[in-house]
This record gives sequence, structure tokens and C-alpha cells, in this order.
Amino acid sequence: MKQILKIFILFLIVGLTNSCNKDYLELEPLSDYSDAAVWNDPALIETFVNNIYRNAMGWPFAIERLSDYSDESHFTPDWDVTNFNKCLMTSDGLMGWEVDWATPHTLHFRWAPLYSNIRACNIFLEKTAGVDFGIQQDDVDRMTGEVYFLRAYNYHYLAALYGGVPIIDKAYGLSDEFEIARSSYEETINFILADLDRAAGMLPEDYGGGSSEGRITSGAVLHQKARTLLYAASDLHHNQSSYAPGFSNPELLGYVGGSQNTRWQAAKDAAEVVMGLGYSLVSPNPAPTDDITQNFVNYFISYGPESEDILLQYFTPKTDENWDGYNPALYCGPNGYHNWGNNVPLGELADDYEFTDGTSFDWNNPAHAADPYTGREARFYATILYEGSDWRDRPSDVTGIDPWNKIQVGHIYNMAGEVIVPGVDTRSGPIEDWNGGKSGYYLRKYVDVSVDPQYVKQDIPFRHFRYAETLLNYAEAAIELGDEDDARTALNLIRTRAGQPAITATGAALEVAYRHERRIEMAYEDQRFWDVRRWIVGPEAYHQTHRVDVRYETDQAATNYRQADGSTWGTPIFSEAELGGDARAWLDKAYFFPIMRDEMNKNPMLIQNPGY
Repeated sequence: MKQILKIFILFLIVGLTNSCNKDYLELEPLSDYSDAAVWNDPALIETFVNNIYRNAMGWPFAIERLSDYSDESHFTPDWDVTNFNKCLMTSDGLMGWEVDWATPHTLHFRWAPLYSNIRACNIFLEKTAGVDFGIQQDDVDRMTGEVYFLRAYNYHYLAALYGGVPIIDKAYGLSDEFEIARSSYEETINFILADLDRAAGMLPEDYGGGSSEGRITSGAVLHQKARTLLYAASDLHHNQSSYAPGFSNPELLGYVGGSQNTRWQAAKDAAEVVMGLGYSLVSPNPAPTDDITQNFVNYFISYGPESEDILLQYFTPKTDENWDGYNPALYCGPNGYHNWGNNVPLGELADDYEFTDGTSFDWNNPAHAADPYTGREARFYATILYEGSDWRDRPSDVTGIDPWNKIQVGHIYNMAGEVIVPGVDTRSGPIEDWNGGKSGYYLRKYVDVSVDPQYVKQDIPFRHFRYAETLLNYAEAAIELGDEDDARTALNLIRTRAGQPAITATGAALEVAYRHERRIEMAYEDQRFWDVRRWIVGPEAYHQTHRVDVRYETDQAATNYRQADGSTWGTPIFSEAELGGDARAWLDKAYFFPIMRDEMNKNPMLIQNPGY
């Protein structure tokens, strides 16, 4: 059988439940084969491994995304996401995090699915151990390396969500004892690192292109190792008393001995190993005439692999409009294009993008407030759609309303203060107003304008690991160690590529600059949710969110959003406003997730996390 390289996201997964006893793989075609048939046929074994890939990598382009659970985006339908962002989760429920029916990305970031994936890994390791596959032994050995990585990958997220967890390294049967205590956080991390070390020695640096793109390489393993070590070195796992005072088992949340500096050094060293593997930033030194914004746009809609790509997740093209896991243009686009207006950038994120001279945007600066979208850095324009952004041609039924193909998120008012024309991309517009975003922004990143998402799903890959993160991980560890020159060198590679001035800050200001750079460079890439927690800065990210208000005032009888010549009805008035219904709040218990009550009841040896 030809190797299947792309991880196909199938509609089957909608039926997955949160039951620990449910074996996700039973839903796959492999259930039609006998156990002996599967484990004696390397082609069927690879299908089994591909299933683990699919379940482990999740649905990063889903209708509900990890960005909705941090200060990056707002999820328009809500689905109880707001209550999660108020830290109202309990051992009886995780609020919006538990939505199953629309295959949200959070579906696989939970205890039961993660352990289900681990069980599949353990089954593979047990069934293939000691078996001679003859001339196909190399293929099985390579798959063994992949499975060690995938087991570590799942334990990495268990540790990030829960701290120390029960370490299960065998495929338990129905008659086996399931009551296993949580290992310490340190033991859990050591187990992950051991699996990654095994995997690194069994996998190739690359597969030579073709149908194998998307499989784990040794570079991906080493990147995961650097990420795991970075997370482990972070303050969350060393300052337990600051957020969980009195908790009697701090070893479950982090380290209780040893040196944090030693761990930062290990994280720096691991990132440096990846830096020596030959990866490089795409378009690293733009010329003055280069379109840096377009460079970024092109990279994130590229099929790759590009020089920056370390691990890609591929999807299969589909033409039906449904909810099964990947269509960022449809899910996130403006309602004036018959898109669904989800995952819209918050004002907090939009405001954090600098101007091209490196200065920060500030609503209290009258010049900034009067003209907020001129002179911003390239990554702003490559990530966010805003009032007046040029966009794709409108659908045929909307061209009469907007023949200029520009984003409309404001309202036209008469002199009495009454709305006389709403923007077509607002929640009071004439096209599917229920799908209008609430923040005054829409997502630009990941969207290929050549594809009409009303009818065709994008199939661009999601970049789980890329070299820019490697540089950021290295810089963070270097800052914590006091190696500031090393940190600035790495950061300024990213800044140069973005067309931004070099960072020259030192001390605490350098850490602030680094965290800002990471937020901007990695926006919508499943990083911010974890960063906020490992830095112990929850209150900075969970509070009342904001939107931009855009209004035009005219004494004329306006009937369209723009005048006949395409000009606006006067000068737009921009202001910051609260985003209604999104008053977030922080409780320190949310640095970790609760173990669900049914899991606690099934295993009395489990210790609950603090605050639950």
C-alpha cells in the first residue's frame, strides 16, 4: 500500500465522546480487520499510526479555536466559551471547552482523548515489539519512532493542562487494575523526554518530499523537546505557592527541587540544537521594495514545506460546506461575504501591533486614534482585516451594496445620531447579520483569497512547528539566563524579516519586548493560551475585552455605505469600546484544569488540582 502522508480529518470524529472507555479507533476502517491481520501487515499498521496522527494533531482550523480561549480572539456564537473565559470551569464541566458536535480544536485537549491516543500508542508498541517484519522492518522501525513522538506529544499536553499525571506505558485490558496515582510533574516531564530521545534516533531528517510530507521527522522531535523543556522551565512550574498557596502536593504542579536556571539552560541548549539543523526563516532579509505583508500572507497559505516549516498538518480538499474541522476562510470571514464571522481578533490583539517605526499604538494618542490603520507593521496587515481593508470580490448578491470590495465594519449616522446605513460586515448589516463579528475586525491570516469559502474548503496545511518559534524559544531561555546578546540576536532575526526596528532593550524591558514579539509573531498559532499560563500572567489576559467602534456622520441622505465615487461619508471616527458580553475574569485555579469528577470517582488514587 502506498504510504498515506496526509492526515485526513474525517467527519467521523463528530461522534467521539468524552468517555475514557471509548476507543476512538473503533470508528475507523481498521475495525473491519482481525487483530492478527492488522499486526502482520505493515500497510495496515501504518493506517493505525495515521489514525493516531489524526486524533493527536486535532483540528487547528476548526470553527472553535484555541485563540478564543485567550486574549487573541472572540468566538461569536459563544457556545459557553464566555463562561470558560470567566474561569467558571469545575470538575463537573469545562464550559465551552467541552463542545463536541462541531469538532472544535479543544476536543483533543482533554484527559480522555489524550489518554485514548496514548493507549493507541501503547498498543502499537506492544504489538510490534519483537516481531520480525523482514524487508519492511525499516518502515516499522520508523513508525515506532513516530509513535514514541506521538505518545510524548500527548503527554506534553496532559502535563500542560493538568501537571503531573498517571504515567501509563502499557495497553491496559479490561481485567487490568486502572487505579494509578499521578506521577510528579518532574517524573512526567522525564518520561516525555525519554520518549522524545528514543524517537529522535529512529526518524529521518526528512522524507525527500512527495507523499511523506506531514510525517514526523527528527527535527520535529527535537523541536518538541525544546518546547517541552521551555514549558517545564517556566515560572508556573517553579512558583506554585504564588497561585496555589497551601496546596499540599506542589510536586504535581511543578518542581520542588533542583535549579530553575539549570532547566532554562536545558531549554536553551535544546532550541540551539534545532537551530543547527538547517531550518531558516522564509524571506529573512526583505529588500526596501519587497512587499513584506504579502510575504507573510503567502507563507501562511503555502502548501510547503518551506525552509521554515518543521511540522505541517495537511488536509484533503473538499467542496461541501460543513462543520468538520477546517475552513478558516468560511469560519472566520466577514458575514458580508456569506462567511461566519467567528474567531474575530480582539481589540487587545489589534492594538498590540506596532507602527513601522517600532512605536506602540495608543488610543490615548489623538493622532493614533484618528488614523489607527496607517503605518502599522506588516504583520498587522497580514493578520487582521479592518475598516476599509481591500478584500476579495463580493458575492454577486452583495456587489450592489459594496462594488468597491472593502471591509465595512462601521455605521453611517445622521446628524440626529441615528444609524441610517450599517456596514455590510456588521451585525446590523443586510447580509446574514447573525454571522457578523463583534470586534470590528476579521481574520486575514491563513486565508487564500483565490478560494471562495462559500463553496470550496481551503486545504492549506497548519504549521504546528516552525522555525520562528524555535528562535523565540531560544530567546526566552537566553533572557532568563541573562544571555541578553543571544536573545536579541535571535529576536532581531524575526524583527528584520518583519521589517521592524531591532530590539535594543535590556533587563526587564527586554523580557517585555520578547513577550510582545512572541504574541505578535505567533498570533493564532496555538501559543498564547499556554504562554499566559506558564508565565503566570492570567489577570493580564482575562478581563473585559474591547472592540473598535467606527462611525461616519453626514447630513446627507446616504443610502449606501460609500458615495457613488467610492469615497466615504466624511472622515471616519474611531474609538475603543467594550465588547459586550465578553467580560472575562481570572481565577488562579485556571492555571491548571480540573480532573473530571467521573475520572476521580473511577480512580480514588487521583489527587484533584487546587481550586476544584
